[in-house]
Amino acid sequence: MPRQAYDQALAIAPDALRAPWTRRARDAVLLILALAALVGMAIDLELAPGALMTGFGKLGRFLGEMVPPSSGGQSVRILKALAETFAMAFAGTVIAAVVALPLGVIGAKTVVANPALHFAFRRFLDIFRGVPALVWALILVSAFGLGPFAGVVALALADIPNLAKLFSEALENSDPKPIEGVRSAGASPLAVMRFGLAPQFAPVATSQTLFFLEGNFRNAGVLGIVGAGGIGFELDERIRIFAFDEVAFIILLYMVAVACLDTLSRALRNRLA
Repeated sequence: MPRQAYDQALAIAPDALRAPWTRRARDAVLLILALAALVGMAIDLELAPGALMTGFGKLGRFLGEMVPPSSGGQSVRILKALAETFAMAFAGTVIAAVVALPLGVIGAKTVVANPALHFAFRRFLDIFRGVPALVWALILVSAFGLGPFAGVVALALADIPNLAKLFSEALENSDPKPIEGVRSAGASPLAVMRFGLAPQFAPVATSQTLFFLEGNFRNAGVLGIVGAGGIGFELDERIRIFAFDEVAFIILLYMVAVACLDTLSRALRNRLA
């Protein structure tokens, strides 16, 4: 800017153009501390350039062994595992949505007006929201054994608190005018929910559930690696025996399946919007 305009701006708001030395010193100290913490973390995690280059060399060899991808003559088994993965995701999402619906109703301020009860219930959900599906899967595989049952329950337990929170927020954000209109007509409480609340809540809840189905289909593949069945189990088995051509085939097939599900789910959610 011109010198005169700069001098005028400096006279009006000097802190906006020239920070005090105390602030500059504080920023410099914070930057030095952040860099020191970053270096300390890198040393603790052994992020050495030599280890990085060695890992890249092995990764390049693995990628070379992935070409061309091959099913190893087990296409049917792999497709069955992929279908099992989708079944895990679908069952876990449906169970989570069914259980989360009444919990979401209880957690909505418009339904439960008691602030103490509402606060305690939300904090209860927050505790379980901090446990990811992978941790649930590790616990449940130890309890129920290997197989998709543990994966389904793990996905459901991970999704229930998240969906309950989203459902309760959707209920709280519903327009009260249609509800008041149905109630003023003398409708019963059940009819008020059916005709005043459900038409607003159902599309939002369905869209959120479809979004979680997408994520669960991706997560279900990871759960299989810890013994929860599905495509992840097949992938882990081939990684252990270094059959990387079959690994590439499974990964590509899984990527196509995830893309198809995401496209279909996005189209359905756009129609509900």
